[in-house]
Amino acid sequence: MDTLTSPSAWGKPVIALTGPTACGKTAAALAIAQAMPVEIISVDSALVYRGMDIGTAKPSLSERASVPHHLIDILDPAQAYSAASFVRDAGRLIGEIQGRDRLPLLVGGTMLYLKSLLVGLDEMPPANPQVRAEIEMQAREHGWAYLYAELSRIDPTTAERLAPADSQRIQRALEVYRVTGQPLSKLHGQRATQSGSDTAITLISLEPQNRPWLHDRIAERFDAMLAMGFLDEVRALKARPDLSADMPAMRCVGYRQAWEALEGKIPISELRDRGVFATRQLAKRQITWLRSMPERLRVDCDQSDAIPRVLALARAASSS
Repeated sequence: MDTLTSPSAWGKPVIALTGPTACGKTAAALAIAQAMPVEIISVDSALVYRGMDIGTAKPSLSERASVPHHLIDILDPAQAYSAASFVRDAGRLIGEIQGRDRLPLLVGGTMLYLKSLLVGLDEMPPANPQVRAEIEMQAREHGWAYLYAELSRIDPTTAERLAPADSQRIQRALEVYRVTGQPLSKLHGQRATQSGSDTAITLISLEPQNRPWLHDRIAERFDAMLAMGFLDEVRALKARPDLSADMPAMRCVGYRQAWEALEGKIPISELRDRGVFATRQLAKRQITWLRSMPERLRVDCDQSDAIPRVLALARAASSS
């Protein structure tokens, strides 16, 4: 980890506000922004893309006008963005925001990005074309469900954090195991042990006591997205010749299901239920990630005092 992105190099307070999808992160972040001089850095792998507004629940233009936001609408959906790119960009922005005597507020639920920033990027083997080709051949012969089952046997920790259809990450996890002989989760753990003491970020996590509360919010939000024209948004993206279902942007939860519906792979009538289910599974994986971060300060997002509690923690962190 270089000095630009190393948490120990920042010195001044940094706050991260995270939690599963639909837990209320945006509302809590805006409440902090009304009370404190902050700039928001998005920690969301979907918000980086222009033209993907409805299905990502992107903060509105008025919300973004009320407080500076960063790492939103910075790429075209045809481009790729990685955890390494995020760590680089977030590290630079944190220094710039602190230089303006304001408080960096990281907000979002892409846990790989957040954990990479907290503990550093792992030393991973480079891509191995031969091994990747072997995995792709197995996928064609047996399907990704077969390879996901293999990953569940050799690295259940990583498998639990991935969707069974996340072919890109399943392939990478299997590749790392076949090249190094070690599960990906073990390599992550080694780096976390080495780097965890460096972190200077106060991590506030919005998590529900009552899981059905979160499930209801996910369903309500997906219904609202559909009413706002989400399917038309995906239809416009699908009409672009330079985009395909295999691209990272189009694998985002909701977009994948809408693309499949527009291709006729699933009935349009099933889009709502499939989208809600996939989003609930995403929330489950996010909560699993959060449980591996014992340093987090948990706030019950389904309680009426959630935002006041977040504000109290943020104020305490800013004065530390």
